[in-house]
Amino acid sequence: MQSKEKDQSGDVSQPPSTPQTQAPPAIDVRTLVGGGREAVILHKGDRYRLRITANDKLILTK
Repeated sequence: MQSKEKDQSGDVSQPPSTPQTQAPPAIDVRTLVGGGREAVILHKGDRYRLRITANDKLILTK
């Protein structure tokens, strides 16, 4: 955590700003599952299952 410093006028200055990073991509889950309730996601050769539950929650399992 960076601390704030007071300048000569007594005002608190903000720490130096860091470069803004891009927001991660937002993908609607319907794009992944199509008309169904689950999708298989491949990551480094492993298969993960993304499932929409009966309570409309998401579960990701390996």
